Amino acid sequence: MDKFTGLREKYPEFIYHSYNITDEGFSFRFTIGGYEFLPEWKWNGLKIPEGMPRELIEYVIFSIGMTELVSYWKCACPPLVRVKCGALDEEQKRWWKKLYFGGLGEFFYRNGIQTDFDSFMRIEADSCDVKHFEDPFAGERKGALIPVGGGKDSIVTLELLKGMREDNLCYIINPRRTTLDCAHTAGYDDDRIVGLKRSIHPELLRRNAEGWLNGHTPFSAIVAFSAYLAALITGKKYIALSNESSANEGNVNGTGVNHQYSKSTGFERDFREYCEKWLTVPPEYFSLLRPWSEWQIAQRFVRYPEYLPVFKSCNLGSKTDSWCGKCAKCLYVYIMLAAFLDDAELKNIFGSDMLGNAEFTDLFNGLVYADFDKPFECVGTRAEIRLALYRAYKRREGKDIPLLLKNYISAEPEEPESLDDFFDNDNFVPGELIGLLK
Repeated sequence: MDKFTGLREKYPEFIYHSYNITDEGFSFRFTIGGYEFLPEWKWNGLKIPEGMPRELIEYVIFSIGMTELVSYWKCACPPLVRVKCGALDEEQKRWWKKLYFGGLGEFFYRNGIQTDFDSFMRIEADSCDVKHFEDPFAGERKGALIPVGGGKDSIVTLELLKGMREDNLCYIINPRRTTLDCAHTAGYDDDRIVGLKRSIHPELLRRNAEGWLNGHTPFSAIVAFSAYLAALITGKKYIALSNESSANEGNVNGTGVNHQYSKSTGFERDFREYCEKWLTVPPEYFSLLRPWSEWQIAQRFVRYPEYLPVFKSCNLGSKTDSWCGKCAKCLYVYIMLAAFLDDAELKNIFGSDMLGNAEFTDLFNGLVYADFDKPFECVGTRAEIRLALYRAYKRREGKDIPLLLKNYISAEPEEPESLDDFFDNDNFVPGELIGLLK
């Protein structure tokens, strides 16, 4: 019997018991069998204002719990999720299942789990009628809440929206030096930075250490719901994400597996519909960079050299605020910037000549060639990467060419199609802001 089937038989039920809201933050209680999980979130520069409908706040936090639970559910994948602290209609249940199934595509693939939408999970909850909540900020909302992750994408959004800076707030989950430095460099003082501190309950780490199932979950959905809460209570008109068109490309040929599922246009559309139908109060959620490719974002990012010593988007190096210089994400960003920066500048950022290192051949192939699975990282499309490689070569023509770049150009000497004028019309950027991208 495989691990997935064995755990589901031994632990047939996941229960979402409750959520608790205090002056310090909020928490949740989940159980699988005799194991209890109590994840906590702490306010960090946020406070629920007087006059905010309590029932609305509770429903948003309940919904954050619905996004949080999948990180705990996945360790045993119980076939039944029983929700005891909130009501869901049948359409909502299907909405949540769609998020979980799409967001767990990488988890299922990498754990060798064979399942389908109908059978992987059943959700039981009391039924409910759709409610309409009143907005205490009605007619007064202004500015944008901008989630900041420390990478080049959110930096470009900060710069594009600098004309609204006095009305904007930066939103950071679990702030660290890099994210704070990016916000400060963009001109946001500490009183214009808000967020939440999220902690993983130790019981999940113990289950993982004992060999239960583990893997990727749709974290950007947690960003979406928690950012909605932050924008709701701070009176912001918009939640301006920094997800680009490239996030729609999958990782595994012939499948729907997408590491960036909860950054995709499909999830953005679904989340907007969820807010409109079941939360009913603005702010409006959208990705400002959706019309652009990663190529265009990199092209814009290098206009802001003051961020080069500051930005970091390496997952492996996040705990130490560094580029590890060894992973697919580091190599990807290195390649994109190589089209615009010289080797000395790149070495100063990443610590080594990544394109000159033969040890990274497998990572390189995964990024560039369709015959290989695309790395499970937030990286751009192969078309964007090939264009960056060609432009990087042209920038170095007549000079020493790094090994991986030299090998690539010898096999692919033709100039790829330009993406300088790319524009994805399948986007939700408000009319008053779309001009920033054209």
